[in-house]
Amino acid sequence: MPRQLKLFFCALQFLTRLPAPSFADFQPDWITRAARYFPLVGILVGAVGAGVLLAAGQLWRGPLPALLAVAAGVLVTGGFHEDGLADTADGLGGGQTPARRLEIMKDSRVGTYGVLALGLTLAIKVAALAALPLATAALALVAAHGAGRVAAVAVMVLGRHVSDRDDAKYKPAPDGVRPFELLIAAGLGLWPLALLGWPGLAGAAVGAVLAAVLALTARRLIGGHTGDVLGGIEQACELGVLLGVSASLATP
Repeated sequence: MPRQLKLFFCALQFLTRLPAPSFADFQPDWITRAARYFPLVGILVGAVGAGVLLAAGQLWRGPLPALLAVAAGVLVTGGFHEDGLADTADGLGGGQTPARRLEIMKDSRVGTYGVLALGLTLAIKVAALAALPLATAALALVAAHGAGRVAAVAVMVLGRHVSDRDDAKYKPAPDGVRPFELLIAAGLGLWPLALLGWPGLAGAAVGAVLAAVLALTARRLIGGHTGDVLGGIEQACELGVLLGVSASLATP
């Protein structure tokens, strides 16, 4: 099997619960090299959600199709990024020192900040999708998932990883992603935004702002990013894309 296809399957296995082949010659560095394909996996997850949205939209009106679509994405990924968002909210919101914040993030229990961040984020996503025409909402969902993973890869390249590799929640953690891999990731993950036209540009802008705010907040409070923070950044960007698109195209 070609190496690049192996890297894609590594990304698929790392980020989702979808079946993927295992490789006898697997090397831990493959997860880092596979980061270029994280947005492509995001496009796939978004496509699953979009399919559910379009199918449910033939049966129901109102927010239910959007809710089912968001739920489908959570099921496909096993709540991978949502878990990071909740832990990031707990750590950044509940700790008083960088060490304590990192300690809270490693705790498997979810606190008030995490519950609120996760619940409100999911609710706002559903509301933003429900405000859009069905076909546009489906494309926006694909675009949001792709862009969210691009944002996470960008922080891997531009930011500083601060958690202990040996004590990380997810092993092996991608570390050492190269700039050219970010360019590949961007090409693979951002094209659905272009299909949306100007609303896609608005979504990209809002998503980038929300992701940057969280990344800068994490850098100020803990000195950089962890795997949980990357999950939170993905969710923040995803949310921002949906908000930006819905603000541009929502029907009254």
